[in-house]
Amino acid sequence: MAKKNNPEKNDSTRKKAASALSNSQVMLKAALDVIKKRKLQALLLYVDGLDDVRELETINFSGRVQVVLVVRSEEAYEAALKYTKNVVRIPQVNLTRMGHIKMAVMLAFSKRLLHENDRFVFLSGLARGQLDTLIIMQVGKEYEMFQSVDQPPLTEHIRRAVFERVLNLALAIAAEGREGKPVGAIFVLGDSKEVIANSRQNIMNPFKGYSEEERNILDDTMTETVKEFATIDGAFVIKGTGCIVSAGTYLLPRLVPDDLPQGLGARHAAAAAITAATRSIAITISESTGTVRIWRMGQLITEIEKAKYPGTSSLEKTNL
Repeated sequence: MAKKNNPEKNDSTRKKAASALSNSQVMLKAALDVIKKRKLQALLLYVDGLDDVRELETINFSGRVQVVLVVRSEEAYEAALKYTKNVVRIPQVNLTRMGHIKMAVMLAFSKRLLHENDRFVFLSGLARGQLDTLIIMQVGKEYEMFQSVDQPPLTEHIRRAVFERVLNLALAIAAEGREGKPVGAIFVLGDSKEVIANSRQNIMNPFKGYSEEERNILDDTMTETVKEFATIDGAFVIKGTGCIVSAGTYLLPRLVPDDLPQGLGARHAAAAAITAATRSIAITISESTGTVRIWRMGQLITEIEKAKYPGTSSLEKTNL
């Protein structure tokens, strides 16, 4: 005799199975479903937000979809590398939700893990907590984040490690300040000879006389030195290799772009102008807001905001 199907029992079984899934498993399943139905090209996943890092075993890392793992902690970083080399590490500083996402996407774009017109899902969450945010994006459609897509490769003559180190340092300085006070600063990367030709030294250059190895931004011993000199008026000029050419440098580019965003001060005007006049990238820190901005070819590429209150992260955009 055939066994009768019990719809109510089946429905109850399905509900129990669904309730057995962790929060991050539910979010991850939703993201993979969206990617499949919308035929998206990539998934960016915040690993620290997983309930269990073993949930990564449910992802096909060798399939059609490009999977980029975003991490903050050392533990998550080591775990992510067991699954893929496509790992983006963001600094452990207090950012807004969208600042967190922008940072990760910018680094993925810099590493060429994302390309123009790629459509992707970013599955994210709070700095410490569960996954709770699913955002669908397309490179080139998010104006504020991807103004650089029609420009030459972001770091064509600048080592990506140098760009990432300076960006991480800028975010740390923006978040921490110096001795309890906010700090504004500007870093100019690449094309250092032309940058110096369009500048003058405000103070005696504190990096003069040291070997290039001793003053390389990639050396961890330079971190506190850079943070200390960030309080001096003027810019850091840094070679694409990471060697710090000077600090306290006053930028004197001849032209300031007409389309500079409203409400930005002299530091940002200088960043726009120097990147218009040279093949450099500039990273600025706003003293008043702590916002970190990236400039290229006279244009604002993106801005990364820090959270207004310690330990919080504002949810600015959610597409579920």
